[in-house]
Amino acid sequence: MAGHFPTQIMRILLVEDDKFFREFYAFKLKEKNLEVGQAGDGEEALKIIPEFKPDIILLDLIMPKKDGFELLQDLSSDNILSQIPVLVFSTLGQQKDIDRAIQLGAKGYVNKSFFDFDNLLKEILQLVKK
Repeated sequence: MAGHFPTQIMRILLVEDDKFFREFYAFKLKEKNLEVGQAGDGEEALKIIPEFKPDIILLDLIMPKKDGFELLQDLSSDNILSQIPVLVFSTLGQQKDIDRAIQLGAKGYVNKSFFDFDNLLKEILQLVKK
Protein backbone atom coordinates (compact mmCIF):
# COMPACT_ATOMS: atom_id res chain seq x y z
CA MET A 1 0.00 0.00 0.00
CA ALA A 2 1.06 3.58 -0.62
CA GLY A 3 1.37 4.47 3.07
CA HIS A 4 0.17 3.68 6.55
CA PHE A 5 -2.97 4.87 8.20
CA PRO A 6 -2.94 6.33 11.69
CA THR A 7 -3.33 3.84 14.52
CA GLN A 8 -6.68 5.37 15.46
CA ILE A 9 -9.41 3.96 13.21
CA MET A 10 -10.25 6.48 10.55
CA ARG A 11 -13.90 7.13 9.76
CA ILE A 12 -14.82 7.73 6.14
CA LEU A 13 -18.25 8.75 4.92
CA LEU A 14 -18.81 7.57 1.36
CA VAL A 15 -21.52 9.66 -0.32
CA GLU A 16 -22.50 7.93 -3.56
CA ASP A 17 -25.90 7.26 -5.14
CA ASP A 18 -24.86 4.12 -7.06
CA LYS A 19 -25.49 1.36 -4.52
CA PHE A 20 -23.25 -1.24 -6.19
CA PHE A 21 -20.37 1.21 -6.50
CA ARG A 22 -20.86 2.51 -2.94
CA GLU A 23 -20.90 -0.98 -1.43
CA PHE A 24 -17.89 -2.09 -3.49
CA TYR A 25 -15.76 0.84 -2.30
CA ALA A 26 -17.03 0.52 1.25
CA PHE A 27 -15.92 -3.13 1.22
CA LYS A 28 -12.48 -2.21 -0.18
CA LEU A 29 -11.99 0.53 2.43
CA LYS A 30 -13.11 -1.76 5.25
CA GLU A 31 -10.47 -4.26 4.09
CA LYS A 32 -7.94 -1.56 5.06
CA ASN A 33 -9.44 -1.44 8.57
CA LEU A 34 -11.24 1.84 7.98
CA GLU A 35 -14.66 2.53 9.43
CA VAL A 36 -17.02 3.39 6.58
CA GLY A 37 -20.37 5.11 6.71
CA GLN A 38 -22.55 5.31 3.62
CA ALA A 39 -25.02 7.83 2.26
CA GLY A 40 -26.94 7.68 -1.01
CA ASP A 41 -27.20 11.45 -1.52
CA GLY A 42 -26.38 14.80 0.07
CA GLU A 43 -29.54 14.94 2.18
CA GLU A 44 -28.78 11.56 3.74
CA ALA A 45 -25.16 12.61 4.29
CA LEU A 46 -26.22 15.71 6.25
CA LYS A 47 -28.30 13.49 8.55
CA ILE A 48 -25.45 11.01 9.09
CA ILE A 49 -22.49 13.39 9.54
CA PRO A 50 -23.31 14.73 13.07
CA GLU A 51 -23.60 11.24 14.57
CA PHE A 52 -20.99 9.41 12.47
CA LYS A 53 -18.40 12.22 12.80
CA PRO A 54 -16.29 11.27 9.75
CA ASP A 55 -12.61 12.15 9.52
CA ILE A 56 -13.02 12.52 5.77
CA ILE A 57 -15.87 12.54 3.25
CA LEU A 58 -15.59 10.85 -0.16
CA LEU A 59 -18.13 12.68 -2.27
CA ASP A 60 -19.71 11.93 -5.61
CA LEU A 61 -20.98 15.02 -7.43
CA ILE A 62 -23.89 13.71 -9.49
CA MET A 63 -26.64 12.51 -7.16
CA PRO A 64 -30.41 12.93 -6.77
CA LYS A 65 -32.08 15.14 -4.14
CA LYS A 66 -28.94 17.06 -3.08
CA ASP A 67 -25.91 16.72 -5.34
CA GLY A 68 -22.27 16.98 -4.33
CA PHE A 69 -21.98 20.67 -5.17
CA GLU A 70 -24.99 21.48 -2.96
CA LEU A 71 -23.58 19.37 -0.13
CA LEU A 72 -20.22 21.15 -0.42
CA GLN A 73 -22.06 24.49 -0.11
CA ASP A 74 -23.91 23.28 2.99
CA LEU A 75 -20.70 21.98 4.58
CA SER A 76 -18.71 25.14 3.85
CA SER A 77 -21.37 27.35 5.44
CA ASP A 78 -21.16 25.47 8.77
CA ASN A 79 -18.21 26.28 11.08
CA ILE A 80 -17.92 22.72 12.39
CA LEU A 81 -18.76 20.72 9.27
CA SER A 82 -16.43 22.84 7.14
CA GLN A 83 -13.50 21.36 9.11
CA ILE A 84 -14.12 17.87 7.65
CA PRO A 85 -11.91 17.36 4.59
CA VAL A 86 -13.85 16.39 1.47
CA LEU A 87 -12.32 14.38 -1.36
CA VAL A 88 -14.43 14.54 -4.50
CA PHE A 89 -14.71 11.07 -5.99
CA SER A 90 -16.57 11.46 -9.25
CA THR A 91 -16.72 10.72 -12.95
CA LEU A 92 -17.11 14.44 -13.63
CA GLY A 93 -13.60 15.16 -14.82
CA GLN A 94 -13.90 18.49 -16.61
CA GLN A 95 -11.64 21.14 -15.14
CA LYS A 96 -14.57 23.53 -14.57
CA ASP A 97 -16.31 20.92 -12.38
CA ILE A 98 -13.13 20.20 -10.42
CA ASP A 99 -12.48 23.94 -9.98
CA ARG A 100 -16.05 24.51 -8.80
CA ALA A 101 -15.77 21.71 -6.23
CA ILE A 102 -12.46 23.11 -4.95
CA GLN A 103 -13.95 26.63 -4.73
CA LEU A 104 -16.80 25.16 -2.67
CA GLY A 105 -14.34 23.64 -0.20
CA ALA A 106 -13.27 20.24 -1.54
CA LYS A 107 -9.65 19.44 -0.70
CA GLY A 108 -8.97 17.13 -3.64
CA TYR A 109 -10.35 15.19 -6.57
CA VAL A 110 -10.08 11.57 -7.70
CA ASN A 111 -11.66 10.40 -10.95
CA LYS A 112 -13.52 7.20 -10.13
CA SER A 113 -13.68 6.26 -13.84
CA PHE A 114 -10.09 5.05 -13.58
CA PHE A 115 -10.13 2.30 -11.00
CA ASP A 116 -6.98 2.89 -8.99
CA PHE A 117 -7.63 1.98 -5.38
CA ASP A 118 -4.02 2.65 -4.30
CA ASN A 119 -4.27 6.19 -5.66
CA LEU A 120 -7.52 6.71 -3.75
CA LEU A 121 -5.87 5.52 -0.53
CA LYS A 122 -2.88 7.81 -1.17
CA GLU A 123 -5.20 10.82 -1.59
CA ILE A 124 -7.07 9.92 1.61
CA LEU A 125 -3.79 9.68 3.53
CA GLN A 126 -2.58 13.04 2.24
CA LEU A 127 -5.82 14.75 3.35
CA VAL A 128 -5.77 13.20 6.80
CA LYS A 129 -2.14 14.27 7.39
CA LYS A 130 -2.97 17.94 6.69
